[in-house]
Amino acid sequence: MKIITVSREFGSGGREIGKRLADRLGVAYYDKEIISAIADKLKLDENYIENKLEQNFTINYPYTFRRSFSMAYDAPNQTAKLLLEQHKIIRSLAEKEDCVIVGRGADAVLCDKKPFNFFVYADMEAKIERCRSRAYQDENLSDHELERKIRQIDKVRAASYSIVSQYPWGDKHAYHLCINTTGIDIPAFIPYLAELVEFRQKG
Repeated sequence: MKIITVSREFGSGGREIGKRLADRLGVAYYDKEIISAIADKLKLDENYIENKLEQNFTINYPYTFRRSFSMAYDAPNQTAKLLLEQHKIIRSLAEKEDCVIVGRGADAVLCDKKPFNFFVYADMEAKIERCRSRAYQDENLSDHELERKIRQIDKVRAASYSIVSQYPWGDKHAYHLCINTTGIDIPAFIPYLAELVEFRQKG
C-alpha cells in the first residue's frame, strides 16, 4: 500500500504539493474530504467541525490516546470526540486505497502502516506572499496581520500534533523528507518528488 502524508506550515504550499503529487502518482487525495466524512458520520456542519479542530484547544488526554488511539476513551468534550472520529476515518481511508493525506497528524495516526512522511515549510516572507496571492479580493490584511495569522494557525497545528505524536510538530525525526518551498516552482518540482516516492517504494 502506498501511503504518503504531508504535514505543512500554513502558506508553505503543502496542500498544493499533496494534490499535485497525488495527481502525478494516480492515487487518491484527502484533505478537506476528511472533514466532509466526519460531517456525514456525525451529522454536523462542516464549518463547525473545522472550527472546532482548528481552535487552540487545551485538553488533557491520557497517554493511551497518543499510543493506541483507543475509541474506548470517553472524550471529555466535543473537540476530543471529533479528533477520535478523524483518526478512525484517516485509518479507514488508508486501508482502502493508495493515497496522499494532507495534515491532521496522519503520519502519527498511520505510523504502523509506515507511510512516506513529508513536512513542508518556507520562509515567512514566502508564506506571506503565497497567502496574499491566494487571498480573496476583499481580504486586505497587512503583512503584520498575515504573519500573525500564519503563526496562530501553525501554533494550533503544533498543539494538535502533540496529542498524537511523540515528536514536536516539524521535528525532522518525524518525517522522511522536509521540503523548503521558498523559491521553488512547485509544479516543476513535482515530477522529481514523484520519482523519489517511486524510488522509495521499490526499496
